[in-house]
Amino acid sequence: MTEYGPRPVDRRLPTEEARDLLTLVRDLIEREIEPVAAEQEEAGQFPRQTFALLSESGLLSLPYTEEFGGGEQPYEVYLQVLEELAAARLTVGLGVSVHTLACHALAEFGTKEQRAAHLPAMLGGGLLGAYCLSEPSSGSDAASLSTRAVREGDTWTLDGTKAWITHGGIADFYTVLARTGGKGARGITAFLVPGDAEGLTAAVPERKMGMKGSPTAQLHFDGVRVPDARRIGDEGQGFAVALSALDSGRLGIAACAIGVAQAALDEALEYTASRQQFGRPVVDFQGLRFMLADMATQIEAGRALYLAAARLKDAGVPFSKEAAMAKLFCTDAAMRVTTDAVQLLGGYGYTLDFPAERYMREAKVLQIVEGTNQIQRMVVARHLAGPETR
Repeated sequence: MTEYGPRPVDRRLPTEEARDLLTLVRDLIEREIEPVAAEQEEAGQFPRQTFALLSESGLLSLPYTEEFGGGEQPYEVYLQVLEELAAARLTVGLGVSVHTLACHALAEFGTKEQRAAHLPAMLGGGLLGAYCLSEPSSGSDAASLSTRAVREGDTWTLDGTKAWITHGGIADFYTVLARTGGKGARGITAFLVPGDAEGLTAAVPERKMGMKGSPTAQLHFDGVRVPDARRIGDEGQGFAVALSALDSGRLGIAACAIGVAQAALDEALEYTASRQQFGRPVVDFQGLRFMLADMATQIEAGRALYLAAARLKDAGVPFSKEAAMAKLFCTDAAMRVTTDAVQLLGGYGYTLDFPAERYMREAKVLQIVEGTNQIQRMVVARHLAGPETR
C-alpha cells in the first residue's frame, strides 16, 4: 500500500455498540469472505456456509426487534453493514438484503403468534429467505400479477410462476404475493411458504452477466397448499405489504451499490498508485486524479443520501420518496464509478486478473432489481407532482 492507497471508510456511527458491530463485520469479511470471493464468483458457487455464519453471528437479523431474536439496530447502522458486505462480495451483501426483505412482511404485518412461531428461526436459526413478487409477465407492473391463491376451508392452494427470484430454489422460506381477489392491487394477499412445500419447484437458474454465485430462478407453484395460519396480514392487503417492504429494500440496494462503488474506487486507487508510466505513478497525472476525485465525490454523495433516508425511517416518518432517490442515485453512481475503475486500470481492468470488471458487471444489475431506475424516477416524480394525468 502506497501513500496514495485506499483508506478505511470513516463511518460516523451512533453508538459504541455499532462501532463494535462494524469491527466484527470487517473481521468476518477478512477471514471468511474476501479470500474466496473472486474464486467462488467465477465458479458460480453460492456461499451457503457464509450465510450460516452470518446467521449465527446475528447479522441476518439486525433491523428487527430483540423480542423475536433480532439485533434491534437502526437502519442507519444496518445499511452500513450491508455496504461493507457488498464491498467484499455483492452476492453476500445483496443476499442479506433479500433475506431481510423476505422477513419484513411477517415482522411488520404478522400476528404476535405468527411472529413467535416463525421469526426466531428466520432471523437467527440458519434459515435463508427469498421474496416472490415478480412474474414473467408482471415485473414493474407488479399489481397485475397472476399467481393465484384459492381458499378451501383453512387452506390456500397456490398456482402460478414467479420470476427473477434471488435464492430461488435454495431458500428455506418464501414470502409470496398471490392474487386472492379481483384485478388490481386490492386483490393481492401475502403468504409465508416453506421452501420444501409439495408442488413448489425451481427452474434452472438464469445465466447472468454478474453475480454468478447468487442463484436467480423462476419458481413454479403447482397446487402448493398453505394453511391460513401462514397468510400474512388481511386478505387483499398484500400489495401494501409488498410496497412497505420495497421501500426498505430499496435502501438495501442503495447501500450495496455504494459498497461495490467503494470497492472499485479502492482498487483504482491502489492500482494507479503502483502503476508506473513516464517515470512516475500514473496517479500523479491530473486527468486521472480528477477521475478519482469524481468517483469519490459520487460515493460520498450516495452514502449521505441513503443514510439520510435511513434516518427518516428510523425516526418513523415517511421515506418512500427518499428511498427511491437513494436507490436511483446510488446505483447510477455505482455504474459510473465501476466503469471509470475499469478505464483507470486500462487493459488490466478488462481482464479477470483484477476485480474491476466484476464490479462493473455487478453494478449493472443494481440499476434493475427492486424497481428499475426508470420506475424510481416515476416514484420520485409522483411525490413531487402528483399522479400522472390520463
